[in-house]
Amino acid sequence: MSNILVTGGTGFLGRHLIKKLKKEGHSVVISNTTNCNLHDYNNFCNTLEGEKFDYIFHLAAKTRAGDYCMYHKGEQWIDNQLLNTNMLKYWYNKQAQAKMIAMGTGCTYEPSEDFLVEKDCISGEPEPELYAYAHTKRMLLVGLKSLAEQYNMKYIYYIPSTLYGSDFVLNDNHFIFDLVKKIYKGKHYNEKVTLWGNGHQRRELIFVNDAIQLMIDLLHLDNEVINLSTGEDYSIREYAKIICNIMDYDFNKIEYDESRYTGALVKRLSPDKLKKLSNNFKFTTTEAGIKNTIDYYISSCK
Repeated sequence: MSNILVTGGTGFLGRHLIKKLKKEGHSVVISNTTNCNLHDYNNFCNTLEGEKFDYIFHLAAKTRAGDYCMYHKGEQWIDNQLLNTNMLKYWYNKQAQAKMIAMGTGCTYEPSEDFLVEKDCISGEPEPELYAYAHTKRMLLVGLKSLAEQYNMKYIYYIPSTLYGSDFVLNDNHFIFDLVKKIYKGKHYNEKVTLWGNGHQRRELIFVNDAIQLMIDLLHLDNEVINLSTGEDYSIREYAKIICNIMDYDFNKIEYDESRYTGALVKRLSPDKLKKLSNNFKFTTTEAGIKNTIDYYISSCK
């Protein structure tokens, strides 16, 4: 069994990952804002003094869904550059034997109606509204590559589609959670259901448990950039219809606010590399994953 450090352990992905790692018998050390200050390099090192890790999962990041990135560009740049630089410095100085598993984001890609391929993840210009955050994730990859090339260190850089599933924080406004909450309130409290944009923008999901299983299955790889992608995308309207069918809510009652921020019209990651590496992993269906998410939300509302 391995000794593993997880940063961002209280986040959505972190909570699910830690549960999975512990279930498999690994020793897990969790870094979060309450027990390790990754903004303070010396504090971080002192807190973890004497530890030797086999793997480091670097999930910590300063961001939120919706239009947060539009109004916190400077804050995101400073915080995320500090987090990532301190993490890379700690890896190099204290844990060079460990393999770093770091998380990217689909917004690092230049917007395109085509499937987004790993080789292009730091090419072109990201969406203007996500520019600062996207570049902090690009710089993280540059740091990983630079240390690997100069010092023969090992990493994997995953770029996930939007993660979803149970155990999400109830104020999380990633689009799929937002849809579930709005439609639930429309059905049970007769609140108006208004979605951002015209609903034709297309997005891709990956069930969080699938993403984690793939991340673990591919740990043997070295120095790879890998999209975590199902290759299936749907419009916001199509996701809303699935949720309405499960909740028995009239889809035709939904309204749309086209004045609100919606991001790229299309965002879908190429699954080709992942499928070759994972022997065509069997993904949780979109309907089953959304049902799981809805069931969790309903149980949390009781």
